[in-house]
Amino acid sequence: MSAGGISLFDLVIAGVGGQGTILASDIIGRAAVKEDMPVRAAETHGMAQRGGSVVNHIRLGCELGSMIPVKSADVLLALEPSEALRYLEYLSDDGVVIVNTDPILPVTVTSGLCTYPGVDAIIKKLEKEHEVKAFNATGLAKEAGHPQSMNVVMVGAVSDYLPVSIDTIVECVRELVPPKTIDINVRAFDMGRSVIQV
Repeated sequence: MSAGGISLFDLVIAGVGGQGTILASDIIGRAAVKEDMPVRAAETHGMAQRGGSVVNHIRLGCELGSMIPVKSADVLLALEPSEALRYLEYLSDDGVVIVNTDPILPVTVTSGLCTYPGVDAIIKKLEKEHEVKAFNATGLAKEAGHPQSMNVVMVGAVSDYLPVSIDTIVECVRELVPPKTIDINVRAFDMGRSVIQV
């Protein structure tokens, strides 16, 4: 919770293009609106269509600006491990990192121009200063029925931290995912929620 009672909950969602970062943000934002909670949101799309960085700021219960100040976020929800490092500066000192441990290697890495840090090294760096909840959300999404439901696994993982009821979030999952994938995504949400103990 942010200082002074001005903002109830600040969440940064970070990922790469194609991971469903925006849908995850839309689910949470719609759930807050359904519960008559003020919502401010900002989205930044880099070269998203090419696997570039995508970051969303979501401020629940906030009537101020949509951008979360540095060192103010309550939770950093990272759909990709290196993106957790990229946006770690937004997390408050007592904030929590929830991170998918399944990396997406950029073209610069697959072509041999750069190296990607080991996921274990990334997690250790995150754990130096913050509480970290790390798990393979992509693997859980596959178990739920489709790897593309990984973003909803991550929404499930963060759900108990949010000042919004679980039923409302699930309702929004049902409304926003493609109709044929509702059962898979609800299962994905439940699996993400069960893997994180708040």
